[in-house]
Amino acid sequence: MTMHASGRFDVKLEPRPQDHGHEREHASSIGRMSIDKRFEGDLDATSKGQMLAFLTNVGGSAAYVALEIVSGRLHGRSGDFVLQHNGTMAHGARELSVTVVPDSGTGDLQGLAGSMAITVANGEHSYAFDYTLPEIA
Repeated sequence: MTMHASGRFDVKLEPRPQDHGHEREHASSIGRMSIDKRFEGDLDATSKGQMLAFLTNVGGSAAYVALEIVSGRLHGRSGDFVLQHNGTMAHGARELSVTVVPDSGTGDLQGLAGSMAITVANGEHSYAFDYTLPEIA
């Protein structure tokens, strides 16, 4: 059965040294950031992660990927799991996929699967997490 968790979170992004890679006349560098989050609500947890991002020279077009390790309690069950982010923006139109890495759950969160929607409104971040989790034996 699919369950639902929701709440808010605070996020701190810290720039990391850039990997300049190949120089192209119209390309920016790939930027790297560390991620520190504090989730509140049905997911009471912290996370640490890494993000890679690329901004094109065309306004409103970019991409990012990230992995973050989430540690805490989900509806009272404790453990860790990993979230994988894949985001693109084409001329301002955004698409974002945030999913649990298969078999990344530990402790009471073993077998966790699901996806998370992230909303930013008025500078506030919130999440809606639809997930499945086996019963504890």
